[in-house]
Amino acid sequence: MIKRHGLDARRKLGQHFLLDLNLTANIVRQAGPLAGRNVVEVGPGPGGLTRALLDSEAAHVTVIEIDERAVGALQELPPQRLTIVAGDALKRNLTELVAAPRQIIANLPYNVASPLLIGWLRQAAAWERLTLMFQLEVAERICAAPDTEAYGRLSVLAQWLCRAELRLRIPPSAFIPPPKVFSAVVVLTPHAVQPEAGLFAAMERLTAAAFGQRRKMLRGSLRGLGGEALLAKVGIAPERRAETLSVAEFEALALQLS
Repeated sequence: MIKRHGLDARRKLGQHFLLDLNLTANIVRQAGPLAGRNVVEVGPGPGGLTRALLDSEAAHVTVIEIDERAVGALQELPPQRLTIVAGDALKRNLTELVAAPRQIIANLPYNVASPLLIGWLRQAAAWERLTLMFQLEVAERICAAPDTEAYGRLSVLAQWLCRAELRLRIPPSAFIPPPKVFSAVVVLTPHAVQPEAGLFAAMERLTAAAFGQRRKMLRGSLRGLGGEALLAKVGIAPERRAETLSVAEFEALALQLS
């Protein structure tokens, strides 16, 4: 299929194809039972993971692909239970593509993985689960604990809204072409109660400021958001740094900010 459609992986699209059907089946299993669920896959490429999704009990699989060559290749797959959408996932509201209960299961293009995740976290209440593959470094940031080197803005946002679990580590040799780094599958299960849009916006502003200058003490990095006065309201010492705060402490600050 790859040869027929001239579907060589393109670096500018962040493409690394995963074709091992045993591995793609394992990724799908990480998402839990799929019977009755509508699944969205982003960046399917030649459809290695898509085939595993179609072999599952998912009610329907919708794939969104920006590469016209891959769109042509995917049309060779059995059309039952499969919808192919040509377009840029960054510019689409995926909740409009499928009805609930819905999940996202995807081997994400490396170059847009983080912005895609931030956008989906804004809609966490709409998703039952997100099973996503990232570069290992990004996966570790998502799941990092406070006071560790990897802990940052992505850690706080993801763990505030979801239970985050790093499930699988995948070597470069599993991909065609092999990337220079390991990859990992993260399963994000949204919490039952999700914040309102105003509180989410406050948390985005707060974490951007706090981690934008992470070596600064909070009195300095949060000066534009209230600085010491904001910190005093929730009893956080102004000389602490962003990476030492728990997710609950960030939430307390965001509530004051909003």
